[in-house]
Amino acid sequence: MKIIAAGAMILTALFWSTHRPPVENVSTAREEKARAAGSSKAQNPMADTEDEWRLRLVNRWNPLPKSWSVNVTQLRNGQSIDERCYPDLQDMMDDCRTKGLSPVICSSYRTWTRQEELFNAEVNLLKNQGYSDEKAKEKAGTAIAVPGTSEHQLGLAVDIVDSSYQSLDKGQEDTPVQKWLMKNSWKYGFILRYPNGKSDITGIIYEPWHYRYVGREAAKEIYQSGLCLEEWLDEN
Repeated sequence: MKIIAAGAMILTALFWSTHRPPVENVSTAREEKARAAGSSKAQNPMADTEDEWRLRLVNRWNPLPKSWSVNVTQLRNGQSIDERCYPDLQDMMDDCRTKGLSPVICSSYRTWTRQEELFNAEVNLLKNQGYSDEKAKEKAGTAIAVPGTSEHQLGLAVDIVDSSYQSLDKGQEDTPVQKWLMKNSWKYGFILRYPNGKSDITGIIYEPWHYRYVGREAAKEIYQSGLCLEEWLDEN
């Protein structure tokens, strides 16, 4: 089994979770728009078939069941990913390194328990800052997905950073690794899942490090259309 070289050790996901900028509040009208985008596909009975598993929609309006499980391939640095998209991920990382770049996968598949740990840590941080329990949970959900609504639990998402700049913030988009990935990831079946200007639809802040596997054909169409996954699913 081939494995992905991890590169340098990086900050833990728990640390990153407390240093992400909050997304702006989503208005009621935008909530309805976001809920509508892709909602018909969320209950698609084909979502788990051999051909359509790549396109399963996971967001705050379309959660995974708590019984969700996936067969994963473990990476050298302890991360893991759905074994079905591993070959394309390997190809992407190898080609990125061939260009003299140093990509590092800092987060990938998460169990339900791990997602709960990250979410609860963010909630507790906000409560310590004076937020009520309800407001803390609401605000935490804009940066750390509520358990069951994270693509990392799906097993098809990876957070990739440049080894020379490992902060999960907007500055990541200016690194050589991200410039290459944003231009080329679609060729390997991955899309930038939470693009700038789409937070009102995805419910998640701009994340120029979070890539989602959708398969090479869909990734090409999504990249060329400029749509986010919710919008693309709604149109297809």
